[in-house]
Amino acid sequence: MSLRWLSDQCVPAEITEILRGHGHQVTLLREVLPIRSVDSVVIAKAQERGEILLSLNGDFSDIVAYPPTNFLGIVSIQLHNHPEIIPQLMECLLAFLRTHPDQEFYCGKLFLIEVHRIRIRQ
Repeated sequence: MSLRWLSDQCVPAEITEILRGHGHQVTLLREVLPIRSVDSVVIAKAQERGEILLSLNGDFSDIVAYPPTNFLGIVSIQLHNHPEIIPQLMECLLAFLRTHPDQEFYCGKLFLIEVHRIRIRQ
């Protein structure tokens, strides 16, 4: 089963292309909202569309401002200004997605994706 994603404007095209290449449905922010939309509008659009929000924006990792239990899933990619780690990071993410292919699994959770681990906050 493929997952449905809303890719924030800060997510590199390489990441969205890899997800699409593995059968996931990825909507780019610019396809549904102006790219300068405020964070609250972005996450509301993901909710409205029933999609997991995919972002590099550290604001979405703030569980006080964006309590994971209030959303359908937030995946925060931790690149730390090192785009050269995208292939290894995506390997880790894709392996995780294969073991958790159900959209409902992501509801109410924040996933912090790093090269060698995935942290989950609820």
